Amino acid sequence: MAITTNTPTEAVAANTGDLALLGLMQLVSPALPIGAFAWSQGLESAFELGWVKNEAELADWVEGVLEDGLSRCELPLLARFQKAWATEDAAALREWNHWLQATRETAELSDEDTRLGAALVTLLRNLDLLPAEHLIPDDPGYITMFAWAAHKRLVPIRQTLLGFAWAWLENQLAVACKALPLGHTAAQRTIERLRPQLVGAVDTALARKDDELGPILPGLALGSALHETQYSRLFRS
Repeated sequence: MAITTNTPTEAVAANTGDLALLGLMQLVSPALPIGAFAWSQGLESAFELGWVKNEAELADWVEGVLEDGLSRCELPLLARFQKAWATEDAAALREWNHWLQATRETAELSDEDTRLGAALVTLLRNLDLLPAEHLIPDDPGYITMFAWAAHKRLVPIRQTLLGFAWAWLENQLAVACKALPLGHTAAQRTIERLRPQLVGAVDTALARKDDELGPILPGLALGSALHETQYSRLFRS
């Protein structure tokens, strides 16, 4: 006879939480077939230009992008998108999707967001998980659709932000392991250094007001623009 320590209500809540966690893990997995591995977000240029040459400089670069980029743009936008999806606020979804497109300072950064967004839409369609058509903004970006998928999976907003930040960090380190190159042990040291910063960035993002949003990353924008004509490259940005 099976023994359970939960009441029926507690068991349902635990099962829902488990499924939400698994859904978040699915979203942030590098195996998600949307092509995120093909983009370096300007990091390959930083290597080529000599701005980032070793483990310590890589950690400084990533920490700077987290503080002046993600905590001011992608992470607070994720929270706003997820709330808008939850309330079916089509106007807010269109407004923030347009705002996000306007913050992309180079062709590569804009292309990354729209291509990953389109790939995620295709995947969600094949999984029969798309929202009502009238709610989807024109040319929805990756952040827009990531927030929908997290909402659909019942992932709490804070965990959505943490999962997205974790996936971004892992992708940046994967880029470094291929292009710097960075050893895998060094990558793990960088993770150990930056895990507290991920939590802090989420706290900051959740506290930001609308008029405090917007990335401050002139170096990354310059690197991304130069990457468009870089002679030899592994990544699309």
